[in-house]
Formats: sequence, C-alpha cells, structure tokens
Amino acid sequence: MIESILENWAPKHLVAVAIGLFALWRITRRISQELKIRRLGGHTRRVKTWLPLDVDLICKAILGTIKHRNLETWNGWFITPSETSYTVEAKPAGRRIIFTADPENIKAILATQFASYGKGNPFHEEWKEFLGDSIFTTDEEQWHDSRQLIRPQFIKDRVSDLDVFEEHVQILIRKMREEGRTSDGKEGKGFDVSDMLFRYTLDAATHFLFGNSVNSLEKPEQEFARAFAEVQRVQNFISRAGPFNGLVPRGQFRKAIKTLNEFVNPFVDQALRLSPEELATKSKSDQGYTFLHALAGFTRDRKVLRDQLVAVLLAGRDTTASTLSWTFYELARNPSIVKKLRQEIIDRVGLNRAPTYDDLKNMKYLQVSKPPPHPPPPF
Repeated sequence: MIESILENWAPKHLVAVAIGLFALWRITRRISQELKIRRLGGHTRRVKTWLPLDVDLICKAILGTIKHRNLETWNGWFITPSETSYTVEAKPAGRRIIFTADPENIKAILATQFASYGKGNPFHEEWKEFLGDSIFTTDEEQWHDSRQLIRPQFIKDRVSDLDVFEEHVQILIRKMREEGRTSDGKEGKGFDVSDMLFRYTLDAATHFLFGNSVNSLEKPEQEFARAFAEVQRVQNFISRAGPFNGLVPRGQFRKAIKTLNEFVNPFVDQALRLSPEELATKSKSDQGYTFLHALAGFTRDRKVLRDQLVAVLLAGRDTTASTLSWTFYELARNPSIVKKLRQEIIDRVGLNRAPTYDDLKNMKYLQVSKPPPHPPPPF
C-alpha cells in the first residue's frame, strides 16, 4: 500500500506531506510544553530583547563576563523601570532559560527539591571537556556514585589537618606584606588582594589533592595556573553563549585543557601504580598521603580520578578564594571587629604558634563574627 502511494505521488506531494507532518509535530510538542508549564505555575516575566532568537541577550551576557560586570548585567534583567522580578525567563535560539535570584527558588534548587533540578544534558555537553563526568556535571545514579566516592574523603581528620594550609598561609602573608609596600619601602600601597587569594587557594588545593603545589604565589606566571585561568575564562563564554556556544573559539581552551591533563595525569598514574593493598595500608599520617590516594583506594578508573580531581580543584579554589575575598572586604569595613578578633587570637593561640582545629572551633568571637554571607552561586 505504501509502495503504491509512493509510486503514484509526485515528489513535491511527498515533500509537502513531510513538511506538514513536521509542522504538526512541532505544534503538538509546543502545546504539550505549554500545558506542562501552566501546570507548574505558568510563565514568569520575559526579559525584553530586541533581536530575533534573543541574540542581544547572549551578547550582553558575554560582554558582562568580559567586562567583569555580571552582577550589573543580571540585575538589568531582574530590575526594570516598571517592575522588579527576581525570576525571569528568556528563549535564546528556542531554548527556554529561567534566571532566578529569589531566595526561595534557590533554596528549592540547591536543597529542598534538589532531586527535581538535575543539570541536564545541555549543561553536561557544555562542561564535559573541562570537568568530564564529575560530580558537577552528572545527574541521578552517576551523581550519586560521585558523591559516594568523594564525600568520605572530607571527614574531619582530613580537613582538620591544617599543616598544608598553614604552609601556604605563611607565603600569602609574606607576599601581602611585599605587595603592600611602596618603592621606597613604606607600607600603605594598594594591591589586588582577590588575585592573591585565588593564587593562595590554588596552591593549597593542589598541595592537598596531589601532594604537590603549583606555587603560583611565588611564581604568578606558572604554566598550570595560566592554563587553569584560561580554561575558566573560555568556559564562562561557553556557558553564557548557551545554544550558540558552538561559535565560541576553542583552540586556546583545548590547549589549556591539555596542560591541565599533563599536570594531573602523572599523579593519577603514580597513585594507580600502588596496589589496592598498598593503598589500604596508607593513612593520612604517612609521608606524601593525599586526597588522590584516598580516591584511588576506591576506584581504579583513570578517567574517574581525573574528572573528580579537577572538579574538586575547581570547587576548592574558587569558592574558598571568593569567601576569603569577601571576608577581607568586610573586615576592612569593620576595624572594631578586627581588633576584637585579633585579641581573641592572641589570647587563645598567642603569636608564636599556628592554630589547631580545636583552637579555631573554640574561638567563640570568631564563630559569631563571620562576615555576612556572599555565597558564590553554582552554575
């Protein structure tokens, strides 16, 4: 029957039928999506755009990243002369995207309804070259497996081992003193503390994870640090470009990824040369025991180790550096708090030794005088 129809119909008729069926499928799909959106609460305010496919919104997002004006760009979408709404939507290239800064929505996404808000395949595709199949790019069973692998490594006796961090804090303090001096040796010169804190957290994180710091505080132009910054820079553009991310040039990005892998993979190989029995006998008190050794005790998959290490490195570096930057900002605005904190530290620890985990936990004023939260939101 079908063969008879195909023989009797002209090609133009077949094309017309195909177009009609495709149009019907698109209309049916659109109606189904709209009904689902209505059941879930309906549309929110649409970001006002001027160009087809919301191309101008994508351009503004990328320019905001280039100029370090993301906050202003996003506030421009939430706050307009006629209305303030902290949940808005756009549809670049036909993909519905919802932007929210509403505390209740963020609480639902990150906590109370976490299982309902997976990353999704588009996010995984955008980030897979950098973070692979790590805990930050996967959903459901894969995410659960990653969590089960990583979570035990952050037990108290691991994160309370402060020697690694103390070593790099001393370098940080020395570098801050050097940067704060003018050419004639006087104190009071301004400098970018945020950049220095990002380098400090990179040094501490690589030391904690691999047992080998990249020492970017001492060598700001260190190749790994440059590559890591370049990967993050381009990844920002890829994420902001959304459906148009295929247009983002990736030559330097992939070259930087290669540099990251050339740094990470030898440590992975070194850990995998140890048998499971040898890894099982190691403990955190052993010379050279690292986060990588702990992970390798649970999996022998080279790619899994690489992906999880890079993901934890990203999280350990950026969130900590951001928190420290805001802490310095708030303390600079509140000298009376600095005075009280300093006195508590002197009373509890003194000036001749490093604090222990118990010292930090038992400094009551330190615990209650933490700066107001400026949390770095996850992608």
